[in-house]
Amino acid sequence: MTERSCDVAIVGSGAGGGTVAQALAPLAEAGHSVLVLEQGPRLGDAEFTGRELEMANRLYRDGGGFLTADGTMTLAFAETYGGSTVVYTGTSLVAPERVIRRWDVPGLGHAEVAERSRRHADANNVHLLPPEEINENNRLFVAGGKQAGYAVEQFPVNVKGCRGSSLCNLGCPNQAKQGTNRVQLPSAERRGVHVVTRAEVRRILPDRTLEVRVRAKTPGSAGARSEWEPGDYRVRARAVVSAGGAIGSSALLLRSPVGAGLPRLGRGFTCHPALILVAEHDHPITNDVGHPKSYFVDRAESLAFVLETCMYFPFVTAKALTGFGTGHGAALRAFPCLQMILVLACDRAEDGNRVGVDREGAPVVHYRFAPRTITGLVEGARASARIFFGAGARRVFTPFAEPPVLERQDAGSVEARITEAHWLPGTVSVSAAHLMGGCGMGRTAGDSVTDAWGRVHGLPWLSVADASLFPDSLEINPYLTIMALADRVAERLMRDFGSL
Repeated sequence: MTERSCDVAIVGSGAGGGTVAQALAPLAEAGHSVLVLEQGPRLGDAEFTGRELEMANRLYRDGGGFLTADGTMTLAFAETYGGSTVVYTGTSLVAPERVIRRWDVPGLGHAEVAERSRRHADANNVHLLPPEEINENNRLFVAGGKQAGYAVEQFPVNVKGCRGSSLCNLGCPNQAKQGTNRVQLPSAERRGVHVVTRAEVRRILPDRTLEVRVRAKTPGSAGARSEWEPGDYRVRARAVVSAGGAIGSSALLLRSPVGAGLPRLGRGFTCHPALILVAEHDHPITNDVGHPKSYFVDRAESLAFVLETCMYFPFVTAKALTGFGTGHGAALRAFPCLQMILVLACDRAEDGNRVGVDREGAPVVHYRFAPRTITGLVEGARASARIFFGAGARRVFTPFAEPPVLERQDAGSVEARITEAHWLPGTVSVSAAHLMGGCGMGRTAGDSVTDAWGRVHGLPWLSVADASLFPDSLEINPYLTIMALADRVAERLMRDFGSL
């Protein structure tokens, strides 16, 4: 067992961990040791090949196949230098005022969250794409949405020099997406913050020691070797920041002695259960050229769904389609002519939806689809069908109809054909994005895990800085909100550092 020490240990390098690392760089410049421990590898630019199955296994936990305990939903999150900022599409929205108000966290106001979010948006080159960079899949969404009577809004995205590969979810092969792997982490390292990859933090002990296992690079695997030699380490820190995401941070604290006395730990897990819906047109569509996600329709408040443009790859599309055999094969053969829409249901935090750990300490997510969530998926599917047909599609594929194909002549019967009667968990391919909750902010240990500054109740030296802080669903992509809250965590840690 190798002994190490540092002043601040940050667990995770995504939107939360990368933001904290950059914000604490002045400590490193002043001679204090700031350490980032990342479980995944650091990939070289040439290793972002854009090949679907290859990159899924390189970047995602379980190759993107991490399942809820009952096997009814896939949860997508990355384990790599830069975390899930490497694999998301770059969409960057400020949290709605209604959401921050509903969270009701003392001392946390929407104006502050918005100001911090916009500051990070500026730093990461968030902007609207010009019309000439909008592909046909996105233009059809706008046209179909207008025809169907929906308010379509444009996504700001954090790209620089985008070449339109459309491979955002597999890690940008052109390094255009401005995630923490391209902005915050390199900045922090230049200023003296030390990052160790392939370093799994197993437990945090009450004496501020982290038990860390550094894994060797296996022959033929992608990514660089760890910055430390493989083996087990005990790292003693003055302050610890857990930023491993909703699942990672919750599981880490649950398997650690420091999690005792926190009854809300792991509770209130939320996400955006998602469906990929496709429609076939009479002509090829350039949905695999250009940025995949430029527009959205927000019905989160009224009907519990958000629609987004998207482009997914053949394997993921095949997995998402309902049915088998001839019909399924026909849909895939039409791949070049498919328009795609992503339906995101907006759930709410419920005690039964939680992160736990098994006997080995590995995360286990318990999730039940509440009536509101199912309604959001079905209403989102109906809205998507209206947009598809409004854009001129000849047929629409949906899991909430029997048979699961609506022809052009069915455009007037969307409401009757797409219904909750066809919902059966486990038979509909649902994948969740934007994992949130588990270490929620609040007032006391009785109603939350941390205070409004991300400090774990009763442990002022231990903070959380990721989407697990969210007391409830954010209803949008959480990227900028995570960065805003992580910025708060780092600011308070800088203020309190001398007394820890």
